[in-house]
Amino acid sequence: MSLTIDRSSLQRVVAVINNKGGVGKTTLCANIGGILAEAGWRVLVIELDPQGNLGLDLSYRYTEGDDKGSGLSKSVLFGDALQPLKNVRPNLDVLPGGEHIEILDKGISPRMSQSGTEGTAARLSLATSLAAIADEYDLILLDCPPNIDSIQMLAVAAARYILIPAKADDASIDGLRLTARRLDKVVDINPEVDLLGVVNFDSSTSETKVRQEFADDVVEALESEEARKFIFTSYVRHSGATAKAARKKRLLVHELEKSVKKQEKWYEALRRGAKHVSAGPQAAGNVADSLYAVTQELTARLTAAEAEQSESEAANV
Repeated sequence: MSLTIDRSSLQRVVAVINNKGGVGKTTLCANIGGILAEAGWRVLVIELDPQGNLGLDLSYRYTEGDDKGSGLSKSVLFGDALQPLKNVRPNLDVLPGGEHIEILDKGISPRMSQSGTEGTAARLSLATSLAAIADEYDLILLDCPPNIDSIQMLAVAAARYILIPAKADDASIDGLRLTARRLDKVVDINPEVDLLGVVNFDSSTSETKVRQEFADDVVEALESEEARKFIFTSYVRHSGATAKAARKKRLLVHELEKSVKKQEKWYEALRRGAKHVSAGPQAAGNVADSLYAVTQELTARLTAAEAEQSESEAANV
């Protein structure tokens, strides 16, 4: 007997995933979520990573609401209702991850390996839990860990779209290739899942040739020239100083940019006879602009995909 779920409420679930670590998955989830929430979207970010770094970016780490993934794990394993941490920013809710995700991995993996309905139910357990609250949000982002097969499987089985961030290096491209293969493994229980795009993370304006080679590598990894259309024209700018300052100050990049713009100028502090204290690097503005561009392209791709789906459904009526 097969098991299916109603996916009507899961049409705006995007899994941000790459089998390689350090390619910007958490950065994208936090900043895209924050930018859209500030624009009035109701956003939920689900952290499926035991490292819990999303809590650093969104400044709820070590607070009372940070359950380190306990609530999320109980929902997937035992069917408890999901209870997001509300308004970590206006319009932005979070289901925290952390050390309990490792317990979730150990608990769900044996169930997934079972045949028949039991195995299918296990693979769909996140999707089933999420379907009960998904209508409350305009967008749901799944921050996926690298190299934890069971958790990645849960995410891809729940998602309507996949977003793959990658750097222009061989390890990132290999991770992208493995991620694409994972899609094939869930098509039986999630036939609607589709690739939304591939984002080049940590690039610079001078690396035009590098980004061209990156596009060629993506096409080769996905084994289709058609894959070129999935590569975002926008990319996330590199600035190590900005990344360090944003996480240290518990600010998103666009929030850091605003802080930098408001700060007292060095000569104003000198005039007062005081020491100038920097709010952050000037490069924050460039990185923020690139994240705004990626966010705008993501929403445009979502809208276009949904319009195409509506046209297809109308033609089949």
